[in-house]
Amino acid sequence: MDVQTSIRKATQDDVEQITALVAEAYSSYIPRIGRKPGPMLEDYKAVVAELSVFVMAKAEEVMGVLVLSPQDSALLLENIAVLPRYKGQGIGKALMAFSEDYARKTNCDAIQLYTHQLMTENIALYHALGYQETHRATENGFARVFMRKPMLG
Repeated sequence: MDVQTSIRKATQDDVEQITALVAEAYSSYIPRIGRKPGPMLEDYKAVVAELSVFVMAKAEEVMGVLVLSPQDSALLLENIAVLPRYKGQGIGKALMAFSEDYARKTNCDAIQLYTHQLMTENIALYHALGYQETHRATENGFARVFMRKPMLG
């Protein structure tokens, strides 16, 4: 990332790029799970209006997106996605770090997230970042793995 890359609050002007980014980031999972992943089914105009949505952008290009939602004393990380052409450049890592900072600033005692049980690389990444599996359940027809990371200090 360079100095012209920043994380900022998403606006309605970003919705078209966010929708395209999510479709591109998640489309490779369709054959694996047999349907569009949950994030591809969202109405991002409503998501941006109702939740805390942040984008990693360089100039006018949205390279990554982060969707956060307070849930009691925890912060739910509803979605994180990076354009495939920018994977491996630290964008996802920066967005995850931002989510932890945001959780601390908003006095959340943990971050919770979920992913599809067949997205095994995501589960491994979240474990490596300190998330622990809390349970598995089928929700909205998706076999999900729920994870949590306490925020200390």
